[in-house]
Amino acid sequence: MTAPLTAPDELLTGSVYGVPQAAREATLLPVLNALTAHHAAACPPYGRILDAFGAAPEASRLADVPWLPVSLFKRERLVSVPDDEVFKPLTSSGTTGQTPSRILLDRATAGRQTRALAAIMTSLLGPRRRPMLIVDGPGVVRDPKEFSARGAGIVGMLSFGRDHTYVLDDAGVPDEAAVLDFARRHEGEPLLVFGFTFLVWQQLLEVFEGRLDLSQAVLVHSGGWKALLDRSVDDTTFKGRLQEGLGIRSVHNFYGMVEQVGSVFLEGSDGLLHPPAFADVIVRDPDTWREQPVGEPGVIQVVSALPTSYPGHSLLTEDLGTVVSIDDPADGHLGKAFVVHGRVPRVELRGCSDVSAVADR
Repeated sequence: MTAPLTAPDELLTGSVYGVPQAAREATLLPVLNALTAHHAAACPPYGRILDAFGAAPEASRLADVPWLPVSLFKRERLVSVPDDEVFKPLTSSGTTGQTPSRILLDRATAGRQTRALAAIMTSLLGPRRRPMLIVDGPGVVRDPKEFSARGAGIVGMLSFGRDHTYVLDDAGVPDEAAVLDFARRHEGEPLLVFGFTFLVWQQLLEVFEGRLDLSQAVLVHSGGWKALLDRSVDDTTFKGRLQEGLGIRSVHNFYGMVEQVGSVFLEGSDGLLHPPAFADVIVRDPDTWREQPVGEPGVIQVVSALPTSYPGHSLLTEDLGTVVSIDDPADGHLGKAFVVHGRVPRVELRGCSDVSAVADR
Protein backbone atom coordinates (compact mmCIF):
# COMPACT_ATOMS: atom_id res chain seq x y z
CA MET A 1 0.00 0.00 0.00
CA THR A 2 2.90 2.38 0.65
CA ALA A 3 4.30 2.58 -2.90
CA PRO A 4 1.18 3.92 -4.68
CA LEU A 5 0.82 6.64 -2.07
CA THR A 6 4.10 8.24 -3.19
CA ALA A 7 2.36 9.23 -6.43
CA PRO A 8 0.74 12.41 -5.00
CA ASP A 9 4.23 13.79 -4.30
CA GLU A 10 5.28 13.11 -7.88
CA LEU A 11 2.24 14.99 -9.20
CA LEU A 12 3.47 18.18 -7.51
CA THR A 13 6.60 18.42 -9.63
CA GLY A 14 4.97 18.79 -13.07
CA SER A 15 3.02 21.47 -14.89
CA VAL A 16 0.19 22.88 -12.75
CA TYR A 17 -2.17 23.86 -15.57
CA GLY A 18 -0.62 22.44 -18.74
CA VAL A 19 -1.99 18.87 -18.53
CA PRO A 20 -4.78 17.99 -21.02
CA GLN A 21 -7.91 16.44 -19.52
CA ALA A 22 -7.36 12.92 -20.90
CA ALA A 23 -3.80 12.78 -19.54
CA ARG A 24 -4.93 14.21 -16.21
CA GLU A 25 -7.58 11.52 -15.78
CA ALA A 26 -5.17 8.74 -16.78
CA THR A 27 -2.69 9.96 -14.16
CA LEU A 28 -5.15 10.66 -11.36
CA LEU A 29 -7.27 7.51 -11.62
CA PRO A 30 -4.72 4.98 -10.26
CA VAL A 31 -3.70 7.41 -7.51
CA LEU A 32 -7.31 7.89 -6.40
CA ASN A 33 -7.96 4.14 -6.54
CA ALA A 34 -4.91 3.60 -4.31
CA LEU A 35 -6.19 6.26 -1.90
CA THR A 36 -9.62 4.61 -1.77
CA ALA A 37 -8.01 1.29 -0.85
CA HIS A 38 -5.71 2.94 1.69
CA HIS A 39 -8.51 4.77 3.48
CA ALA A 40 -10.83 1.75 3.41
CA ALA A 41 -8.18 -0.25 5.28
CA ALA A 42 -7.05 2.52 7.65
CA CYS A 43 -10.35 4.29 8.46
CA PRO A 44 -13.04 1.81 9.62
CA PRO A 45 -16.05 4.16 9.17
CA TYR A 46 -14.99 4.85 5.58
CA GLY A 47 -14.53 1.12 4.95
CA ARG A 48 -18.04 0.42 6.26
CA ILE A 49 -19.48 3.04 3.92
CA LEU A 50 -17.82 1.48 0.88
CA ASP A 51 -18.99 -2.01 1.90
CA ALA A 52 -22.57 -0.92 2.56
CA PHE A 53 -22.95 0.85 -0.76
CA GLY A 54 -21.18 -1.81 -2.76
CA ALA A 55 -18.49 0.48 -4.12
CA ALA A 56 -16.19 -1.18 -6.63
CA PRO A 57 -12.65 -1.71 -5.27
CA GLU A 58 -11.23 0.05 -8.32
CA ALA A 59 -13.00 2.66 -10.43
CA SER A 60 -12.61 2.48 -14.20
CA ARG A 61 -13.29 6.20 -14.67
CA LEU A 62 -12.64 9.29 -12.58
CA ALA A 63 -16.40 9.83 -12.30
CA ASP A 64 -16.75 6.37 -10.70
CA VAL A 65 -14.41 7.02 -7.76
CA PRO A 66 -16.67 6.74 -4.67
CA TRP A 67 -17.36 10.01 -2.89
CA LEU A 68 -18.30 11.14 0.57
CA PRO A 69 -20.67 14.06 1.26
CA VAL A 70 -18.55 16.88 2.63
CA SER A 71 -21.05 17.34 5.48
CA LEU A 72 -19.95 13.98 6.91
CA PHE A 73 -16.85 15.68 8.34
CA LYS A 74 -19.15 17.74 10.55
CA ARG A 75 -20.52 14.61 12.21
CA GLU A 76 -17.81 11.96 12.08
CA ARG A 77 -14.18 11.68 13.12
CA LEU A 78 -12.64 10.37 9.92
CA VAL A 79 -8.91 9.73 10.13
CA SER A 80 -6.57 7.24 8.46
CA VAL A 81 -3.48 7.57 10.68
CA PRO A 82 -2.87 6.72 14.35
CA ASP A 83 -3.72 9.47 16.83
CA ASP A 84 -0.05 10.01 17.70
CA GLU A 85 0.63 10.92 14.04
CA VAL A 86 -1.98 13.67 13.92
CA PHE A 87 0.00 16.86 13.45
CA LYS A 88 -2.59 19.57 12.97
CA PRO A 89 -6.41 19.75 13.21
CA LEU A 90 -8.26 22.15 10.91
CA THR A 91 -11.80 23.40 11.44
CA SER A 92 -14.08 24.98 8.88
CA SER A 93 -15.30 28.55 9.26
CA GLY A 94 -19.00 27.64 9.41
CA THR A 95 -21.64 30.25 10.01
CA THR A 96 -22.92 30.80 13.54
CA GLY A 97 -24.87 27.82 14.84
CA GLN A 98 -23.41 25.36 12.34
CA THR A 99 -21.19 22.48 13.38
CA PRO A 100 -17.74 22.97 11.81
CA SER A 101 -15.93 20.28 9.88
CA ARG A 102 -12.85 18.89 11.61
CA ILE A 103 -9.98 17.64 9.46
CA LEU A 104 -6.97 15.83 10.91
CA LEU A 105 -3.62 16.18 9.13
CA ASP A 106 -0.39 14.27 9.59
CA ARG A 107 2.91 15.90 8.70
CA ALA A 108 3.08 14.27 5.26
CA THR A 109 -0.38 15.49 4.22
CA ALA A 110 0.20 18.97 5.66
CA GLY A 111 3.52 19.25 3.83
CA ARG A 112 2.02 18.02 0.58
CA GLN A 113 -0.80 20.53 0.80
CA THR A 114 1.68 23.36 1.46
CA ARG A 115 3.70 22.39 -1.62
CA ALA A 116 0.54 22.18 -3.70
CA LEU A 117 -0.55 25.68 -2.71
CA ALA A 118 2.96 26.96 -3.49
CA ALA A 119 2.81 25.48 -7.00
CA ILE A 120 -0.59 27.07 -7.64
CA MET A 121 0.24 30.53 -6.31
CA THR A 122 3.69 30.69 -7.89
CA SER A 123 2.02 30.22 -11.27
CA LEU A 124 0.09 33.44 -10.56
CA LEU A 125 2.51 35.54 -8.50
CA GLY A 126 5.91 34.42 -9.76
CA PRO A 127 8.77 33.25 -7.53
CA ARG A 128 9.53 36.52 -5.70
CA ARG A 129 7.80 37.39 -2.43
CA ARG A 130 5.69 40.55 -2.54
CA PRO A 131 4.81 43.03 0.20
CA MET A 132 1.55 41.60 1.52
CA LEU A 133 -1.60 43.30 2.79
CA ILE A 134 -3.85 40.89 4.72
CA VAL A 135 -7.50 41.89 4.91
CA ASP A 136 -8.08 40.46 8.38
CA GLY A 137 -6.78 40.78 11.94
CA PRO A 138 -3.72 39.07 13.45
CA GLY A 139 -5.83 37.25 16.04
CA VAL A 140 -7.20 34.80 13.47
CA VAL A 141 -3.78 33.10 13.11
CA ARG A 142 -2.53 33.21 16.71
CA ASP A 143 -3.41 29.63 17.73
CA PRO A 144 -1.13 27.37 15.66
CA LYS A 145 -2.81 24.19 16.91
CA GLU A 146 -6.46 24.94 16.15
CA PHE A 147 -6.80 26.78 12.85
CA SER A 148 -10.08 27.79 11.30
CA ALA A 149 -10.31 27.68 7.52
CA ARG A 150 -9.80 31.44 7.47
CA GLY A 151 -6.72 31.29 9.66
CA ALA A 152 -5.30 28.34 7.73
CA GLY A 153 -5.81 30.22 4.48
CA ILE A 154 -3.85 33.21 5.76
CA VAL A 155 -1.04 31.08 7.16
CA GLY A 156 -0.83 29.20 3.88
CA MET A 157 -0.42 32.47 1.97
CA LEU A 158 2.12 34.13 4.27
CA SER A 159 5.07 32.50 2.52
CA PHE A 160 4.23 34.33 -0.72
CA GLY A 161 4.53 37.73 0.94
CA ARG A 162 6.83 39.88 3.05
CA ASP A 163 6.32 42.89 5.30
CA HIS A 164 2.98 41.35 6.28
CA THR A 165 0.53 44.09 7.27
CA TYR A 166 -2.95 43.44 8.66
CA VAL A 167 -5.81 45.73 7.68
CA LEU A 168 -7.62 45.15 10.99
CA ASP A 169 -6.32 45.52 14.52
CA ASP A 170 -6.98 43.08 17.38
CA ALA A 171 -10.40 44.62 17.94
CA GLY A 172 -11.43 44.09 14.32
CA VAL A 173 -11.22 47.83 13.51
CA PRO A 174 -9.44 49.05 10.35
CA ASP A 175 -5.91 50.20 11.22
CA GLU A 176 -5.85 53.15 8.83
CA ALA A 177 -2.39 54.36 9.83
CA ALA A 178 -0.81 50.94 9.24
CA VAL A 179 -2.50 50.46 5.86
CA LEU A 180 -1.65 53.93 4.54
CA ASP A 181 1.95 53.55 5.76
CA PHE A 182 2.19 50.18 3.99
CA ALA A 183 1.06 51.81 0.72
CA ARG A 184 3.55 54.65 1.16
CA ARG A 185 6.49 52.33 1.85
CA HIS A 186 5.80 50.15 -1.16
CA GLU A 187 4.60 52.69 -3.71
CA GLY A 188 5.22 51.40 -7.24
CA GLU A 189 6.14 47.84 -6.12
CA PRO A 190 4.26 44.66 -7.08
CA LEU A 191 2.00 43.84 -4.12
CA LEU A 192 -0.11 40.94 -2.85
CA VAL A 193 -3.49 41.51 -1.20
CA PHE A 194 -5.25 38.52 0.35
CA GLY A 195 -8.52 38.18 2.22
CA PHE A 196 -12.03 36.89 2.73
CA THR A 197 -14.22 38.35 -0.04
CA PHE A 198 -16.72 40.15 2.18
CA LEU A 199 -13.94 41.65 4.32
CA VAL A 200 -12.20 42.91 1.18
CA TRP A 201 -15.39 44.76 0.25
CA GLN A 202 -16.37 46.00 3.72
CA GLN A 203 -13.04 46.64 5.45
CA LEU A 204 -10.75 47.52 2.54
CA LEU A 205 -12.80 48.97 -0.31
CA GLU A 206 -15.48 50.79 1.69
CA VAL A 207 -12.95 52.20 4.18
CA PHE A 208 -10.10 53.17 1.83
CA GLU A 209 -11.89 53.84 -1.47
CA GLY A 210 -10.26 56.79 -3.23
CA ARG A 211 -7.52 57.04 -0.58
CA LEU A 212 -5.31 54.10 -1.48
CA ASP A 213 -3.44 53.23 -4.68
CA LEU A 214 -3.16 49.45 -5.05
CA SER A 215 -2.79 49.47 -8.84
CA GLN A 216 0.32 47.27 -8.62
CA ALA A 217 -1.43 44.63 -6.52
CA VAL A 218 -2.72 41.16 -7.24
CA LEU A 219 -5.79 40.43 -5.10
CA VAL A 220 -6.49 36.81 -4.16
CA HIS A 221 -9.79 36.32 -2.34
CA SER A 222 -12.40 33.70 -1.50
CA GLY A 223 -15.63 33.12 0.42
CA GLY A 224 -18.25 35.51 1.73
CA TRP A 225 -20.21 35.88 -1.50
CA LYS A 226 -23.61 35.35 0.13
CA ALA A 227 -23.28 38.54 2.17
CA LEU A 228 -22.27 40.47 -0.95
CA LEU A 229 -25.07 39.05 -3.08
CA ASP A 230 -27.48 40.13 -0.35
CA ARG A 231 -26.18 43.63 -1.10
CA SER A 232 -26.64 43.08 -4.86
CA VAL A 233 -22.87 42.93 -5.39
CA ASP A 234 -21.97 40.37 -8.06
CA ASP A 235 -18.53 39.50 -9.45
CA THR A 236 -18.65 42.20 -12.14
CA THR A 237 -19.60 44.88 -9.62
CA PHE A 238 -16.96 43.64 -7.17
CA LYS A 239 -14.15 43.85 -9.72
CA GLY A 240 -15.37 47.15 -11.15
CA ARG A 241 -15.49 48.92 -7.79
CA LEU A 242 -12.06 47.55 -6.79
CA GLN A 243 -10.54 48.97 -9.96
CA GLU A 244 -12.29 52.31 -9.64
CA GLY A 245 -11.82 52.75 -5.90
CA LEU A 246 -8.41 51.17 -5.25
CA GLY A 247 -6.89 50.70 -8.70
CA ILE A 248 -6.78 46.88 -8.41
CA ARG A 249 -7.05 45.31 -11.86
CA SER A 250 -5.74 41.80 -11.17
CA VAL A 251 -8.45 40.08 -9.11
CA HIS A 252 -8.48 36.30 -8.65
CA ASN A 253 -11.14 34.42 -6.74
CA PHE A 254 -10.44 30.86 -5.66
CA TYR A 255 -12.69 27.96 -4.77
CA GLY A 256 -11.54 25.63 -2.03
CA MET A 257 -12.52 24.12 1.29
CA VAL A 258 -10.90 23.02 4.51
CA GLU A 259 -11.79 19.40 3.69
CA GLN A 260 -9.35 19.56 0.75
CA VAL A 261 -6.92 22.28 1.76
CA GLY A 262 -4.21 22.65 -0.89
CA SER A 263 -6.44 21.64 -3.82
CA VAL A 264 -7.34 25.22 -4.64
CA PHE A 265 -9.24 26.02 -7.83
CA LEU A 266 -7.91 29.42 -8.91
CA GLU A 267 -9.65 31.90 -11.18
CA GLY A 268 -7.81 32.56 -14.44
CA SER A 269 -7.77 35.65 -16.62
CA ASP A 270 -10.84 34.22 -18.37
CA GLY A 271 -12.87 34.61 -15.16
CA LEU A 272 -13.27 30.81 -14.82
CA LEU A 273 -12.00 28.42 -12.14
CA HIS A 274 -9.36 25.83 -13.06
CA PRO A 275 -8.30 22.61 -11.28
CA PRO A 276 -4.55 22.09 -10.77
CA ALA A 277 -3.00 18.93 -12.23
CA PHE A 278 -3.33 16.99 -8.95
CA ALA A 279 -7.09 17.60 -8.63
CA ASP A 280 -10.24 17.73 -10.70
CA VAL A 281 -13.92 18.65 -10.57
CA ILE A 282 -16.98 16.62 -11.57
CA VAL A 283 -20.50 18.06 -11.81
CA ARG A 284 -23.37 15.67 -11.00
CA ASP A 285 -27.09 15.69 -11.69
CA PRO A 286 -28.69 16.02 -8.21
CA ASP A 287 -31.47 13.56 -9.14
CA THR A 288 -29.53 10.76 -10.86
CA TRP A 289 -25.98 11.51 -9.63
CA ARG A 290 -24.74 10.93 -13.18
CA GLU A 291 -21.95 13.16 -14.43
CA GLN A 292 -23.33 16.21 -16.20
CA PRO A 293 -22.08 17.14 -19.70
CA VAL A 294 -20.29 20.42 -20.37
CA GLY A 295 -22.67 23.33 -19.97
CA GLU A 296 -25.16 21.59 -17.66
CA PRO A 297 -25.32 22.68 -13.99
CA GLY A 298 -25.29 20.31 -11.04
CA VAL A 299 -23.69 19.51 -7.68
CA ILE A 300 -19.90 19.88 -7.55
CA GLN A 301 -17.71 16.92 -6.64
CA VAL A 302 -14.00 17.55 -6.06
CA VAL A 303 -11.22 14.96 -6.23
CA SER A 304 -7.65 15.40 -5.03
CA ALA A 305 -4.52 13.29 -4.87
CA LEU A 306 -3.29 15.03 -1.70
CA PRO A 307 -5.15 13.72 1.41
CA THR A 308 -3.58 10.58 2.87
CA SER A 309 -4.30 11.18 6.57
CA TYR A 310 -8.09 11.35 6.11
CA PRO A 311 -10.51 10.10 3.40
CA GLY A 312 -10.98 13.44 1.67
CA HIS A 313 -9.78 12.49 -1.80
CA SER A 314 -13.29 12.43 -3.34
CA LEU A 315 -15.96 14.70 -1.86
CA LEU A 316 -19.43 15.76 -2.89
CA THR A 317 -19.75 19.43 -1.94
CA GLU A 318 -22.87 21.43 -1.10
CA ASP A 319 -22.28 23.78 -4.04
CA LEU A 320 -23.80 24.08 -7.50
CA GLY A 321 -21.64 24.65 -10.56
CA THR A 322 -21.16 24.11 -14.27
CA VAL A 323 -18.19 22.89 -16.30
CA VAL A 324 -17.95 25.52 -19.04
CA SER A 325 -15.19 24.09 -21.22
CA ILE A 326 -12.46 21.43 -21.43
CA ASP A 327 -8.93 21.97 -22.79
CA ASP A 328 -9.57 25.50 -23.99
CA PRO A 329 -6.08 27.05 -24.03
CA ALA A 330 -7.34 30.65 -24.33
CA ASP A 331 -5.64 31.77 -21.12
CA GLY A 332 -3.05 28.99 -20.84
CA HIS A 333 -5.08 26.55 -18.72
CA LEU A 334 -5.82 23.01 -19.91
CA GLY A 335 -8.31 20.64 -18.30
CA LYS A 336 -11.74 21.70 -17.12
CA ALA A 337 -12.88 25.28 -16.57
CA PHE A 338 -15.92 25.81 -14.35
CA VAL A 339 -18.06 28.31 -12.46
CA VAL A 340 -19.71 28.07 -9.05
CA HIS A 341 -23.33 29.26 -8.82
CA GLY A 342 -23.80 29.08 -5.06
CA ARG A 343 -24.99 26.69 -2.40
CA VAL A 344 -27.42 23.85 -2.91
CA PRO A 345 -30.85 24.90 -1.54
CA ARG A 346 -31.02 24.01 2.14
CA VAL A 347 -32.46 20.55 1.79
CA GLU A 348 -30.35 17.51 2.51
CA LEU A 349 -29.04 15.88 -0.63
CA ARG A 350 -30.75 12.55 -1.15
CA GLY A 351 -28.59 9.67 0.08
CA CYS A 352 -26.24 11.73 2.23
CA SER A 353 -28.05 10.94 5.49
CA ASP A 354 -27.77 7.23 4.64
CA VAL A 355 -23.98 7.59 4.34
CA SER A 356 -23.78 9.17 7.79
CA ALA A 357 -25.90 6.40 9.31
CA VAL A 358 -23.59 3.71 7.90
CA ALA A 359 -20.49 5.47 9.22
CA ASP A 360 -22.00 5.47 12.73
CA ARG A 361 -22.49 1.72 12.85
